[in-house]
Amino acid sequence: MSSERILLLGAIAGFTIFLGLPIGRVRSFDPRVRAALSAVATGILLFLFWDVLTGAVEPVEEALEEREWAEFALNAILLAGGFAAGLMSLVYYDDWIGRRRATRFVGPGAASVDEFEHRSWLESLTPARRLALLIATGIGLHNFAEGLAIGQSAAAGDIALAVTLVVGFGLHNATEGFGIVGPLGAEADRPSWSFLGLLGLIGGAPTFLGTVVGQSWVNESISILFLALAGGSILYVVVQLFHVNRRFDLPRLVMWMVFLGLVLGFGTDFVIEAAGV
Repeated sequence: MSSERILLLGAIAGFTIFLGLPIGRVRSFDPRVRAALSAVATGILLFLFWDVLTGAVEPVEEALEEREWAEFALNAILLAGGFAAGLMSLVYYDDWIGRRRATRFVGPGAASVDEFEHRSWLESLTPARRLALLIATGIGLHNFAEGLAIGQSAAAGDIALAVTLVVGFGLHNATEGFGIVGPLGAEADRPSWSFLGLLGLIGGAPTFLGTVVGQSWVNESISILFLALAGGSILYVVVQLFHVNRRFDLPRLVMWMVFLGLVLGFGTDFVIEAAGV
């Protein structure tokens, strides 16, 4: 199979993330519907957290079992450092945004300083949209690592494996799109199509970019780093989503929907396993 066709397949695998994004424009004032959307997104992300950590830890364990101490040390550092960077960068970023958005008054009835300051686009986003953006970022890091797997399989001449990965990751990405827009269901205003398109590009385009890089350059350490970054960022988002879900005060519904999200995530993963990957 030519390089152009492999790249096309990588683009298709990334594009399927757009299939779940229109759900973000569905509006219902029923809190149960909003809770269900948010909880399913949480379940999908819990699966992705397990998935990316498994992929990142396996090479570290293999190096340890084979007594390759230098390789083990490098991979362990990349794993720990990438995870810490993915997690703590979002903690500090959210703290910075919160302080920037804090309103200060100079006196009773006085205008807020923030009313006269130019806010950046990120600062102007609602908390739910910022959370959706963070989810898309974490998933994008994860999908870059998936693209690396597609490209590396093609570069090694295993076209059957590469095509199978495209099909499996394409199914994964379709559910990931739904996970991205889960927090948006709690808002009264619908997100614009352009905002949903941006979320899709952030989450899906890295699959194609990873395919490009993986086809020309095979490096396990890079894959570990991006998976670790994704794991840290996804963990942060999952914690935030649990806070959101708790406010609905619908514990039974939330837990069933979290379970459904996990089933969707593992179900698409089983497709890949059944294909013999």
